[in-house]
Amino acid sequence: MRNYLLCMLAFTGFFGISQENEADQQEQEFKAVVVNAQSGIPLESVHVINLNKVVGTITSAKGEFTLNASVNDTLYFSYLGFKSQKVRVTNDLLKFKDTKISLTELAYALEEVIVKPYQLTGYLEIDVKNLPINTSYQYSISGLPTSYEAGSKNPSAVTKVLGSILNPADLLRNLFGKRPNQMKKLRQIKEDEDIRDLLASKFDRETLTELLQIDKFDIDDILSNCNYSTSFIKTANDLQILDAISSCYEEYKVLNRKK
Repeated sequence: MRNYLLCMLAFTGFFGISQENEADQQEQEFKAVVVNAQSGIPLESVHVINLNKVVGTITSAKGEFTLNASVNDTLYFSYLGFKSQKVRVTNDLLKFKDTKISLTELAYALEEVIVKPYQLTGYLEIDVKNLPINTSYQYSISGLPTSYEAGSKNPSAVTKVLGSILNPADLLRNLFGKRPNQMKKLRQIKEDEDIRDLLASKFDRETLTELLQIDKFDIDDILSNCNYSTSFIKTANDLQILDAISSCYEEYKVLNRKK
């Protein structure tokens, strides 16, 4: 009988702890205020993204925001002229009010720019020597309407080009197959208007790398191997890059199903 009571007490304690842990993981409304770390002034229109739930919002005129979150979720704060910041949601942040998130202002220093125009003489043989040389190589394959560009500093450029022609399904599988969880977030990211608005205003790939948990080199590699031009990769905003990756991923899924 004594052993039976001890077992019941142990089970009750375990059940209580289990319920408490489950409650901790439940989604709750997280409210806070974002302020300037130097002045303490509330910051309006700061973009806040829950990287785990892939939902976002922006702060009000008073710097306030409300976002659904669970314990251990990571919130990503982005604001022009301020250093981006990640904050892990803890029990105390969810339970206590008047939480303040401080962002540090960045100091920008403009470097001197020297504009050096090309001195053209009007003689073709002389002017050609004064113009910069494009060191990238174009590889043309008979029967295909477009050529493929590969930088001279990339020894695997030719291999990647041939790989994409000979077996595109295998190439895309190498790009996306190792990142299934990250790529599944693409649809969620595209459906959130606040996140789309943020990405449309950014060109640094910083938010994309946080959302997809891949680095900038991976993004460039994905797009170049999906036949996006170097010019597009360098100049497109983050929303355009997201749509391009999504389009490439949809192509990968079609090819993967056919195999």
